[in-house]
Amino acid sequence: MLAQTTPPRRSGPASNQLQPVDRAVHDWYRFALSFPPHLVRDYIDRYKLPPGGTVLDPFCGTGTTLVECKKLGLASVGVESHPMAHFASAVKVDWRVDGKALRRQAEAIAAVASRTLAQQGLRDCLAPPLFADDASQIISEGPSPPLRCLPVEQSTMLLKNSISPLPLHRTLVLMDAMDEHGTEPIRRCGRLALANALVRRIGNLKFGPEVGVGKVKTDAPVIDAWLQGMRAMAADLGELRGRATVEARAIWADARDAGAVLEPSSVDAVITSPPYPNEKDYTRTTRLESVVLGLLRDKRHLRELKQGLIRSNTRGVYKTDMDDQEVADHPAIRKIAKAIERRRLDLGKTSGFERLYHRVTLLYFGGIRRHLASLRPALKPGAKLAYVVGDQASYLRVMIRTGELLADLAQSLGYRLIGIDLFRTRPSTVTGEQLREEVVLLEWPAYRTAS
Repeated sequence: MLAQTTPPRRSGPASNQLQPVDRAVHDWYRFALSFPPHLVRDYIDRYKLPPGGTVLDPFCGTGTTLVECKKLGLASVGVESHPMAHFASAVKVDWRVDGKALRRQAEAIAAVASRTLAQQGLRDCLAPPLFADDASQIISEGPSPPLRCLPVEQSTMLLKNSISPLPLHRTLVLMDAMDEHGTEPIRRCGRLALANALVRRIGNLKFGPEVGVGKVKTDAPVIDAWLQGMRAMAADLGELRGRATVEARAIWADARDAGAVLEPSSVDAVITSPPYPNEKDYTRTTRLESVVLGLLRDKRHLRELKQGLIRSNTRGVYKTDMDDQEVADHPAIRKIAKAIERRRLDLGKTSGFERLYHRVTLLYFGGIRRHLASLRPALKPGAKLAYVVGDQASYLRVMIRTGELLADLAQSLGYRLIGIDLFRTRPSTVTGEQLREEVVLLEWPAYRTAS
């Protein structure tokens, strides 16, 4: 029997947006679908953690929980297996970097990159971006130099036209300047600022239900966009340096095996948001910056990355996957999977991805169960947990009540269900109906021991 849900405290699209007061550090680089810092604060305040307590985010993404804990003076640890997200989290919680020195070095590197481009007969585009249908406005001032590009094995992983040739050339020149003239801190901060600029200003991406390519820009600023990001980083580091010693670290590991990388009985609270079973490919969402920064080298590397993630979409399902065995005896989850397969057959859907809808549902919840089981030894008696999850109807409109099923899996593993809070509602892109996004509240009892 599920605990009674609480009335919604915030609802609607604005509840998931980053507020101006929270932009410091969080805005260095952030997934479009990240949950908001104010939600972390809400549950930290509710849990009233003891002095010296530690908060865990086992699906830490780009570090929302870690950054917010550090701002509040609380120790935190995150687990993340996506290399771009892990890199972002690790950079965002390292506040030992001197902000003034970072800005000086960034401006010097920008000058070096600008000189290199000038020697090639190019300059950074400071004017508004030129789009493909405006190409006739570009006036050539002599023969164009050969533009640099990515190796074939990397470029083939990108969405076609996700970045135009001239901005890509400038980006590679800037990266060389960082590598040659920057210290290790500026190379790390600089690459994160570049990742942010690639998504927001340099590339041609657009974000909706899934990432895609928008209006193709023939030119866009690179050095200027990067330098603005570096100046913002430097300013944030100057303001927050007093919290630099607060412990926060990001561990590169699979959340399904989180217990293997965490100290026993070390966690007082968990605040996290795992992927939803919604057919969104998180490696595709971050593909541009992951490839350009060299965090994804080729398709084999991409496959290895996907195999280290919880299965939440059919593009990451492999024949050797076995997480579905974790829920082989769970009647509600098996019932949903069977309903999805029946709907597919009734509708005559035969594509390779559609044939996997029922299996990815089982693999997803099997991965969640595996994660919850692995986590138990790391929890202190009485540890509190908050999991932000959302209902889904992505698989042929069969409703998946993610929060209720996660709660049931947790209780079968010895967790106590405190309740389920309604965080917000949002319209389904498939059916148009309002879907619940919830926070499942759990406790690891003081009288239980992990088995």
